[in-house]
Amino acid sequence: MTDDLVAAEAGDDELDAEASVRPRRLAEFIAQHRVRDQLELLLQGAMGRGAPPDHILLSGPPGLGKTTLANIVAAELGTSIRTTSGPVIERSGDLAAILTSLAPGDVLFIDEIHRIAKPAEELLYSAMEDFRVDVIVGKGPGATAIPLDVEPFTLVGATTRAGLLSGPMRDRFGFVAHLDFYSPADLDSLLHRSARILGVPITAAGAAEIAGRSRGTPRIANRLLRRVRDYAEVRADGVVTEETARAALKVYDVDALGLDRLDRAVLRALIESFRGGPVGLSTLAVAVGEQSDTVEEVCEPFLVRAGLLARTPRGRVATEAGWLHLGKTPPSGVVQGDLFARDA
Repeated sequence: MTDDLVAAEAGDDELDAEASVRPRRLAEFIAQHRVRDQLELLLQGAMGRGAPPDHILLSGPPGLGKTTLANIVAAELGTSIRTTSGPVIERSGDLAAILTSLAPGDVLFIDEIHRIAKPAEELLYSAMEDFRVDVIVGKGPGATAIPLDVEPFTLVGATTRAGLLSGPMRDRFGFVAHLDFYSPADLDSLLHRSARILGVPITAAGAAEIAGRSRGTPRIANRLLRRVRDYAEVRADGVVTEETARAALKVYDVDALGLDRLDRAVLRALIESFRGGPVGLSTLAVAVGEQSDTVEEVCEPFLVRAGLLARTPRGRVATEAGWLHLGKTPPSGVVQGDLFARDA
């Protein structure tokens, strides 16, 4: 049961490539400077005392390095890491099996911890505070709680929806950090590092072009780099230049702001089918042939952050910048918005 819950190593080439460019030490981790400094103090202090550090909660949008930081924590401590995710822990017994198999000082990483089942969450409380779990044997009046000791460990929880965490769960983390989107300068440095590891020749202008379309997210930056590399090797001279990057990203439907096909479909439906809104989320999702959750969680966050779309009490509306991005003249009285600045 435990082996099924703990994530297995990825075997395909894409995941191997992604793993190869991940930093393995805090000194290699680009950006998130405040979080990195705070983590360094936390880990060095714990190692100096010879005790596991406080439990760590990492929150923020997908692709900013939460999993990478969890692995770095284990590497800096010189311990093993066990990885699982909230949705697969359906029963308290599942979590108890993982906790009781930990060695002293191990790091337990639970991704999407806000989705952990309530019975397992309650079991986790005593494990985090007292390094003990109570396993219930039997049912009804004859049920018995058997206390089991857990070796001292450090829990690293990651969540993209920090607001869904219960208060008691959040309070049990000694260190809480929120990861921010990367600046273009940080993404540029990250792309040069990834290119060196992957053996991809890249110019400064080529890296800047990819960075500007990466939506402030290192996972996207590395993915686009691999796609541009493919284009450069097949249709160019193998070097990622500005011109090559632009041509490649045009093939992959990534525009100058980083919008992909679905992002533009949402914006185009809002403007062309509903005259800029307001329109309800479910209606907009039907118009583009996607689920409401996909539009709300995948497309909207960046469209709002880029100033192309706004959420209002009456529904979604396209901003002036959204009209202009599609090359259309906005009507009078449209919501103001600024095109996403690359140097913001």
